Amino acid sequence: MFKKLCLTLCLTAFLAWADEFDDFDDDAGAVSAANTEAAAPAESAGAGSDDEFEEVEDSQMSRSKREDMEARKKFEEDQRADEYANSLRRRDWLKDRLMLQIGMGSRYPFMGETGMGMGFGAGAEYITRWHFGLYGSFGFLPKGTDTDFDDIELEGGTGYKVGLNYYLFPKNPLHLGLSVSYGTVYFDHNVKPDDDGIRPLIKVDGVQFDAIIAYLTNEWYYLQFSFGMYYAPKLAKKDESNPSMRWTDKRKEALESAVVNEDGMSKTGIVFGIAIGYALPEFFPDDTEKRRREREKERERSGR
Repeated sequence: MFKKLCLTLCLTAFLAWADEFDDFDDDAGAVSAANTEAAAPAESAGAGSDDEFEEVEDSQMSRSKREDMEARKKFEEDQRADEYANSLRRRDWLKDRLMLQIGMGSRYPFMGETGMGMGFGAGAEYITRWHFGLYGSFGFLPKGTDTDFDDIELEGGTGYKVGLNYYLFPKNPLHLGLSVSYGTVYFDHNVKPDDDGIRPLIKVDGVQFDAIIAYLTNEWYYLQFSFGMYYAPKLAKKDESNPSMRWTDKRKEALESAVVNEDGMSKTGIVFGIAIGYALPEFFPDDTEKRRREREKERERSGR
């Protein structure tokens, strides 16, 4: 009887303990499930943030690429437009151009026999859209010392010239031109010095014909070389109106040369000259040239 009672008490205690263990497992499972459910939204939120960051980064990269592509496209368009504008500009580098020039020789403004043999001067030329150029120059011949006699000086003086030029090959940087001008064309010095030991200057006016080779583009620099012939009508006369002739005595019975040449100064002669200049931009540009200049200003402002 006592054994049965002990067995019943043990069985009752075991059942009570087993029931408490099941309740504990249920509570632990509920807590674990709750933690799992709470963590799941957090993980989802983290994953969403990463996706959003990647999307923003991709968006920024794509925007940068688009901007770069647009800038490159704009640059290529400007390049093509500039090439087109320059190609149009090369069609005529001559029209409506003004050149300020300095030079020496026959066009700036005259040449001669003795001393240095060249005048030094400055001039200006305006080329119209029809390729005709109007020009004028003024210069001087410096005073110097006679190459044969150190105690005798050569008188200096001034001269002028005005003319009309016509240029060919407007598409080429080298332009061939023809020129006709009037003004001081030649000089020499009297063979006999005056009382002050100076050989007086003898200069004549006349007509001059030149062939011109000029370098001119849309840039600022200008270079010119000329080669031609002068004709001085006064030197053709064999009387007192010829400045290179003089009377042999007071009775004016015969003429003699006033210069080294026994026949006086020649009425014709070969002359040449050279000049450099500053060529101003075209005064009346077309629409394409205006756009090209505007793009150049934009690039200068942007520092490209």
